[in-house]
Amino acid sequence: MAKLSSILRNQKRMRLVKQYEPIRKDLKATLRSLQATEEQKAEARQALQRIPRNASPVRLRNRCAISGRVRGYLGRFNMSRIDFRLLALQGAIPGVRKSSW
Repeated sequence: MAKLSSILRNQKRMRLVKQYEPIRKDLKATLRSLQATEEQKAEARQALQRIPRNASPVRLRNRCAISGRVRGYLGRFNMSRIDFRLLALQGAIPGVRKSSW
């Protein structure tokens, strides 16, 4: 199990990313815009720098929803390979069966 502080830090970052997503999207669009003047782009750059660093989606880490483990993360199921295997063998994940051929 991952440290609780690491899990909570990542959850805090998720909240910040979600909160600032529309603002970041607008500012980035202004920076990429061909119609925006240099002054508008400079203002957008300054506003983007004022947004908290943890509001950037790049700083998020994929973690298992059950154990908080970061390695062996299966994005489709939002959990680590170990927890996935345990739940799959118990039949707790709908549509997942052990393969045999």
